[in-house]
Amino acid sequence: MGHEWIEALLQLLSEWGYFGIAFGLMVEVIPSELVLSYGGFLVSENQLHFMGALLAGVLGGTLAQLFLYWLGLYGGRPFFEKWGKFLFIREKHLQASEDWFSRYGTFVIFAARFIPVVRHAISIPAGIGKMNFSLFFLYTFAAMIPWTILFLLIGMELGNHWEQIEVIGSQYVKPIALIACSGIALYFATHLWRGSRGGKTRD
Repeated sequence: MGHEWIEALLQLLSEWGYFGIAFGLMVEVIPSELVLSYGGFLVSENQLHFMGALLAGVLGGTLAQLFLYWLGLYGGRPFFEKWGKFLFIREKHLQASEDWFSRYGTFVIFAARFIPVVRHAISIPAGIGKMNFSLFFLYTFAAMIPWTILFLLIGMELGNHWEQIEVIGSQYVKPIALIACSGIALYFATHLWRGSRGGKTRD
């Protein structure tokens, strides 16, 4: 993989067990795909139980997004323009996520979790726009379940070669992102169709 510090950090997190998986996803210093695939490797080695790793991954990933939501809610865009780089959120991530949220509405909170570039920052415009918290939590939690299961299973399958997730994982992420984009398009088209039908009914 060429990044010894990542391997060293992952080994450190593994010593913390389930909390290490949750913490790794919360701080997002290492891509969630790597953290979860390493967790899957630990499951294959019988160092962790699958359900425990799944719960840790879902909770950690959800808490990370809640944190960004609250920063968006209370700090607004100026906060991320000044401090976003320390959270690994660049202007392109912020702009793309704002465009997606503005265009597709709250449903994108679920679907965007599977789309590169926007998935890490989509919680920010949700906070800035004061999206209903319960709905935000539900969409985020629901999206983290399949994401966590997928990479835990891949890590279990790869075993000692879990570091190949950067190559193997992209083979799964691309079609999932395509499905997510198709779902957003279908949702948006249905929303527009219902709006036009409603307008005709009133006329």
